[in-house]
Amino acid sequence: MRYFPAFFDIKDKPVLIVGGGELALRKARLLAKAGPRLVFVATEFDDALIAEFGQSAEFLHKTFSAADTDGHAVLVIAATGDAAADEAVAFAAKGAGVPVNVVDRPELCDFVVPSIVERGDLAIGISTGGNAPVLGRQVREKLEALLPQRLGGLVELAGSFRDAVTARVEPALRRRFWENVFSGTIADLFLSGREADARAEMAAQLNRPRDSAEGFVHIVGAGPGDPELLTLKALRILQEADVVLHDALVGDGIMEMIRRDAERIYVGKKKADHSMPQEDIGTLMIRLAREGKRVVRLKGGDPFIFGRGGEELEALKAAGIPAAVVPGITAATGCGAAASVPLTHRDHAQAVTFVTGHAKGDTAPDLNWQALADLGHTIVVYMGVGTAGAISRHLVEAGMDAATPAAIIEKGSLPEQKIIRTRLGSLGEDIAAGGIEGPAVLIIGAVAAAADGRGLVDLAAHRAEPQRLRA
Repeated sequence: MRYFPAFFDIKDKPVLIVGGGELALRKARLLAKAGPRLVFVATEFDDALIAEFGQSAEFLHKTFSAADTDGHAVLVIAATGDAAADEAVAFAAKGAGVPVNVVDRPELCDFVVPSIVERGDLAIGISTGGNAPVLGRQVREKLEALLPQRLGGLVELAGSFRDAVTARVEPALRRRFWENVFSGTIADLFLSGREADARAEMAAQLNRPRDSAEGFVHIVGAGPGDPELLTLKALRILQEADVVLHDALVGDGIMEMIRRDAERIYVGKKKADHSMPQEDIGTLMIRLAREGKRVVRLKGGDPFIFGRGGEELEALKAAGIPAAVVPGITAATGCGAAASVPLTHRDHAQAVTFVTGHAKGDTAPDLNWQALADLGHTIVVYMGVGTAGAISRHLVEAGMDAATPAAIIEKGSLPEQKIIRTRLGSLGEDIAAGGIEGPAVLIIGAVAAAADGRGLVDLAAHRAEPQRLRA
């Protein structure tokens, strides 16, 4: 390790930046977050620098001299972009005993400015010793993606309770208390945007016996299947879970992202095969949360679009269990994108309607078919593989043209996805002909003609003219 990592307290202290251009502006923006008194020295300054710091910094319109470092600055930044000028600044600063950083000249630096990930008072510095700054930036980008934006606020919340915790929690239990704060209900509440609730829970835990605990439930959408379409928030929560209740639509790629030590409980439902009744799922979530566990209810797609997430959230609220919902990319948008089908289009569809095809047996669901047929926009049917023939018949009988383009997208976004381009009138028989078993969405409307991509079978093109429904 070439450089020892340390953090300077420069709040309200003078920091000298020599230079008046883009390099100086970039360094000033970074330094300004720590609240120093910035002093710029240059013969001329860019308008952008003046516009951003003209009211908060001191500007010395002059040629730099060694005297500028004497007894003033706690740090010096050489950012002229001129090699000889920067060397002169470095020499003067070293002579005055002031630490100096020269932009892009590590051999002249007393310290380097790392790539920084900042969440309020939580700051992470990443340095490669000046050898590979691009790699340092890439590492920073990965950390930026992993750390929640609200984490700095959680640090601030902890700071506001620090004295109270010191006064009320025994030293032997203090570390465990803070571990529970940052990996339990308080953090879950705060990072979900419920800051007032987090503060109230913090106060409550200070008054609660140390052996008591309360869990938290996240209802999480896993998206259409491709692990790369999982949200960053969902990924973080999966990696913090104690127990995950997952359904049949969550594939192996998503399951691989769950924390290795987390308990996994399958509660999936398939047609005519419910491994656990819905009421029992709610009861199980409540029991696990009351044991103090961080529970994840993991669902394919989005929990609030035909995912029964609303029912589960109501059950948790009724039981007084803190919970939050993490949305996922729903099957309609995920599969539409995988098949190059825009659900809305300026020339073809000014609206889109999501409907369920789920019904008992092979009968169609009880929908307002006339209204759907009259709208002249995109219809997306979830869980409609088994009832596609009946859905097709009802829409045609209600007046929709049997030649209306339709697309069947099975396992969209996954390597084994299958796309069938067809027509409304032959929707049911083409599901059978294409060997579609699900999960799949049906897209009906002019935009479905654009269906394309990996796994495409164009059954519509195989017919000389649209096939009408048999009487």
